[in-house]
Amino acid sequence: MELRFGILTASDRSARGERPDVSGPALAELVQAQGGKVVRQAILPDERQKLAEAMRAWADSSEMDVLLVTGGTGFAPRDVTPEATRDVIEREAPGLAEAMRAESLKVTPHAMLSRSVAGIRGKTLIINLPGSPKGAVENLQVVMKVLGHAVKLLKEEDAGH
Repeated sequence: MELRFGILTASDRSARGERPDVSGPALAELVQAQGGKVVRQAILPDERQKLAEAMRAWADSSEMDVLLVTGGTGFAPRDVTPEATRDVIEREAPGLAEAMRAESLKVTPHAMLSRSVAGIRGKTLIINLPGSPKGAVENLQVVMKVLGHAVKLLKEEDAGH
């Protein structure tokens, strides 16, 4: 089963064109290397309502199985990705965020400052990732191995487990 991904970058500076988005393309490269397909990619400013509107529209479109949102997961006042995600998801998937934090702690103590969340809207899995390309890729690698099974469960294709 080929997984379909959306990649949304939350960054004020990249949205204004002041800095290139490096994390989105790094995630796209990993997704494609793992046999996935990137069906949609965009950059938005760190604005809760805009991020939530995009996540809602993308998840409800049924064009992707997994929506990755990179950036806006830290302590800075403009880091609102987790709040926007919680505005949109119907059920949380805390194990994914916990696993990413646990693995990241082996690399840097700053991992405990991550406020990333993961959850489900309809049949789409939404996962927050750090804004740095290195952190985003490392975190996605942690959960990548379970995403196929997660999507099958969401689509009720693996009801027998």
